[in-house]
Amino acid sequence: MAWLRITAPRGATPTATSKCLCGRDRSAVGHGKVLALISDHEAHRDECPLRTTPEGRAAA
Repeated sequence: MAWLRITAPRGATPTATSKCLCGRDRSAVGHGKVLALISDHEAHRDECPLRTTPEGRAAA
């Protein structure tokens, strides 16, 4: 459901894209921003409305 693509060629600025079937589409450029996007992508996997059921959200 969710994809994270990271490109970090030697000597070049790293980039990343986080996409999800729920409509999420984010990107980052630069080492610090790519690291932040990786963390955000991991958090989204737990919060995505396509992965959580109404029952699961109510119980949490």
